[in-house]
Amino acid sequence: MFLDILQSVIALIVTLAVLIAVHEYGHFQVARWCGVHVERFSIGFGKALVRFEGAPPEIEPVASGSEPGIRTRANEPLMGTEYCIAMIPLGGYVKFLDERDGFVPEDQRSFAFNTKPLWQRALIAFAGPLANFLLAVVVYWMVFVMGVRDFSPVIEVAPGSPASVAGLQSGDEVLRLDQVPITDWTAFNLQLLDRLGESGSLAFEVSRAWDANEMTYSAQIPIDRWLSELADPNPASELGLSLHVPIVPAVLGEVSSSSPAEQGGLLTGDRVLSVNREPVAGWIEFVEFVRASPDQTLALRLERGNEVIDRWVTPEAVDDAGVEVGRIGAALGDYEFPPDRVRVREYSMLGAWVPAVQKTWAMTRFTVESLVKMIQGLLSPRNLSGPITIAKIAGQTAERGLDTYLGFIALISVSLAVLNLLPVPMLDGGHLLYYAVEALAGRPIPERLQYLGLQVGLVLLVGIMLLAFYNDLLRL
Repeated sequence: MFLDILQSVIALIVTLAVLIAVHEYGHFQVARWCGVHVERFSIGFGKALVRFEGAPPEIEPVASGSEPGIRTRANEPLMGTEYCIAMIPLGGYVKFLDERDGFVPEDQRSFAFNTKPLWQRALIAFAGPLANFLLAVVVYWMVFVMGVRDFSPVIEVAPGSPASVAGLQSGDEVLRLDQVPITDWTAFNLQLLDRLGESGSLAFEVSRAWDANEMTYSAQIPIDRWLSELADPNPASELGLSLHVPIVPAVLGEVSSSSPAEQGGLLTGDRVLSVNREPVAGWIEFVEFVRASPDQTLALRLERGNEVIDRWVTPEAVDDAGVEVGRIGAALGDYEFPPDRVRVREYSMLGAWVPAVQKTWAMTRFTVESLVKMIQGLLSPRNLSGPITIAKIAGQTAERGLDTYLGFIALISVSLAVLNLLPVPMLDGGHLLYYAVEALAGRPIPERLQYLGLQVGLVLLVGIMLLAFYNDLLRL
């Protein structure tokens, strides 16, 4: 338990550090290109844990009879940029030389942010989100270069479910959903998520084996504000759909030390034939027996080598999302999906840029549409996640492999970019809104109104953060 928490915390810190550093570096680098002096570059808020100072900028003195060198508020040479790693890793900031923060000598005004042309100030504000979009493209490029493996979208249909009522059958392969081609299981789930909160119908087009031939079948599942009240909905499960898994022999792989399986005498390589004299067809059926029997002794008949033996094991009771289930501490043995049920996509280093950009655009569109649905009340605000949930998912994706973790970083990077572009004061989008009004009006918004906007923005951000933390606690 402690190691799981530690791994999640480490994964959260690494993930946020990368995303924040890239975002703030976008502001930093474009500001430098525009001739703005950066006083501080900080990853995190609060007390600085690590800090160092860069070299002072090389600035030519103005031709006004002044002494050589630039003078600051305290009549000292202009200092270099201070780089900090602070205590609270939930954000970061770049502080520019700015007359609104205090007196700036005349010979330094050309290096102050507020004296720069409107288009440069807007570009500096947009550079942070742009850096996160570019990071997502690069990360997705890495994933596609590594190669993408996924499952064919062949479905298992629960009896009596909405999918079953619509005529879908186990073994059907989804070809299109709402006229969108479905290439793999992940694409199928993303398309379902895209319809959350909407009304109308889900239009399925599937391929079905019929007397050794393939035929195409269409089905419609009506929806009305679909799953709008649920937090963390699982659309496929709500329709009664799951990935169709070929029958996998119930052969034990690794047996955990001191687990009920080890205490019951189970060994790696044992094949479960029956539980309580009921035949077991495969691994999934065996797992269902175990999960349904917390603290109940099960009589197992096993095939071990060339002999059949009997063993007894008592699954321990564990909590799974608020439900008590059984667990014996044994994993599935080595098993490979049939090659025709696995989709593999490989790209060259040059060719991977196209799907990387397409994936970034698709996730950006999905994030924006989800926010709009949440504002419209079509999605529950309980879907907002905070650092606790992010830490949990980061830890889980890190366990599943580098490609999964990279995909998670890219998704969060897109989300961070979109959220920062919201027209809320204190966010980059709020600054861009001010600059748009300034461009239309021909003059800056009065500082009094800007200050009022900052107060409103602060209240909104604190409210959203508290809601996200509350949702995290509910999930725990």
